[in-house]
Amino acid sequence: MTALDLARRGARVILACRNKQRAEAALADIKRESGSNEVVFMHLDLGSLKSVRSFAETFLKTERRLDLLINNAGIYMQGSTEDGLGMMFGVNYIGHFLLTNLLLDRLKECGPSRVVNVASLGHNFGKIDFNCLSTHKELGVGKSAMDVFNIYCNSKLCNVVFTHELAKRLKDTNVTCYSLHPGIIETELGRYANSVFLMLLKPISMLFFKNSVAGSQTTLHCALQEGLEPLSGCYFSNCTVRNLYPKARDDAVAKKLWEVSESLCGLL
Repeated sequence: MTALDLARRGARVILACRNKQRAEAALADIKRESGSNEVVFMHLDLGSLKSVRSFAETFLKTERRLDLLINNAGIYMQGSTEDGLGMMFGVNYIGHFLLTNLLLDRLKECGPSRVVNVASLGHNFGKIDFNCLSTHKELGVGKSAMDVFNIYCNSKLCNVVFTHELAKRLKDTNVTCYSLHPGIIETELGRYANSVFLMLLKPISMLFFKNSVAGSQTTLHCALQEGLEPLSGCYFSNCTVRNLYPKARDDAVAKKLWEVSESLCGLL
């Protein structure tokens, strides 16, 4: 819905997606509903650092402008990426970290521009264990439903901490950044989740889940609302700035996460 809204506003929209078949179906829907032909699919697998680099290289060669980068992908499953990283750590965070860094110069050239990182309320339950990260290249271990939930929350805490550090590094540039909780949305995020966990979640979801239109509003607010520049690095929910727990705005942790991420991505 975010891409559709932007297309309706006349933006040129690049859909960076892993699954070509599903992306092309979404592309056709967006073109039909928006009446815009300025919507393009480009392949991107955030679980592959090689794919991220290839996407960035192609994008920079073929697209003149980048005014808005929305890091929106998320996965809820165990496993490892092709680079040996934990799946949720690699897809939900590291892929976005590398992509953002590879595109930062273009964002600066086209400023004022914005980076929007879709996180989750779940970051409040997360923690960043650097010892675990060093040993396992993952944010947690264990296979129970609760273990998987904790690892997911840890990856979302990384999104928020990354945004906090990115804002500091972008100070005095014409690029700003924001993280957000989109709401509990009816998507296919949990399609790989434990069936028992999903069964327990169902009664809660019926009460609190938003549809995709409502779920896109905070993302669009951070992307488009005028006057947000002084709030760079902040976290939003329901189109409103929210206070963060100290762990989500810890300067030392944010700096260390950045440095570890650079090392894992080969950016050093």
